[in-house]
Parts: sequence; structure tokens; C-alpha cells
Amino acid sequence: MELSIYNIKGEDTGKKVSLNDSIFGIEPNDHAIYLDVKQHMANKRQGTHKSKERSEITGSTRKLGRQKGGGGARRGDINSPVLKGGGRVFGPKPRDYSFKLNKKVKSLARYSALSYKAKENAIVVVEDFSFELPKTKEFIAIAKNLKIDDKKFVVVLPENNKNIYLSARNLQKASVVTVPELNTYKVLDANQLVILESSVALINNI
Repeated sequence: MELSIYNIKGEDTGKKVSLNDSIFGIEPNDHAIYLDVKQHMANKRQGTHKSKERSEITGSTRKLGRQKGGGGARRGDINSPVLKGGGRVFGPKPRDYSFKLNKKVKSLARYSALSYKAKENAIVVVEDFSFELPKTKEFIAIAKNLKIDDKKFVVVLPENNKNIYLSARNLQKASVVTVPELNTYKVLDANQLVILESSVALINNI
């Protein structure tokens, strides 16, 4: 698959770049995508939720009523879960939600997500660029030139570039990642992928 390379003014440079068909042209596997996104979301969970059980509630342990003859179920002390302000039964406890996923499944999911974007013509390849200083206004101008300023997009860099990252940090619809940081969730969460020319070769070899 070949795509045209654009400059930051949104003009076609006349150059072409080839995308690896084994990455951008496979038959997407929806189940692999589901597993990878599920793992990504699970790993982001803090898992610090906690509610107090009966033994952790501060209150008297005095038996409130007689064992039988009250017309209702036994309830014991004021910390009983059946009373207002009592402990919670089977409440949440701190836990780790992360789980293991095979590397081949994660790779298949990432390739599937990239193939979806390729089929949707949602990939733009741009000549390498950089900023001398962080300039959000210049970053917005590039997005307008590429006609993606009204879309949610991800810029894929070959390596860390602090000035580009800082230029996009305040924009709600834009995010900047390097090739190793590009995952299935990032690809699917964006409407458009903006890949720098140097990044294409790195992605073709992942």
C-alpha cells in the first residue's frame, strides 16, 4: 500500500511511501482488539476501592433486641449490615485488575487496528518537522493545513520531541506518541493518524 507524503503546509510533495501489507493490510481480528483494549483499560485501574465490613464499623456490640419473638430476622448489634450505617456485605476490596496477554495477541491487535485505519483512509504521512520552541499556534496551523483540526488525531513521532509534545499538550483532540508507545487503544481512539515520514520505517519493522 502506497501513500502520498505531505508537508506541514498540507501540500503533496510528490513523494510516496510504502506501508507494510503484513501490518496495514491484514484481515482485522476483532477479538484480539477486544482483549488488548480490555487489558489496557484494566491496567489503568487503580483498584484502591474499599468499603467497611461489619467488623470495621465503629459502634457498640450490644445486642439490640431479643433473639426470638421480635417479629423479624436476627440482627445482632448496631453494626449489622441490615441496619442503616452498618457494615457492607461483600463490598469492594483493593485488588489488582491487570492480567497477562501474549505478545503475539497484542501484536495482532495492533496490526488489526492499523489495518482498520488504512481501510478507512484515516492515515496521513507528513514530512519530518520540529519546533525550535513549543508553539501551540503553529501546531494548530499544521492541523488546519492537513484538514484534521476538527478531528481527534494522534501524531506518531520516531523519537521523543519535547517541543512537539508541549505544543500539543493543551489540545483536547490531539495527542503525541512515539512509535514504541503506539498501542491498539491509541490507534482506535483517534479518528486520524498522522505519521511522520521517519516513523513509517519503524512501524513497518515492529
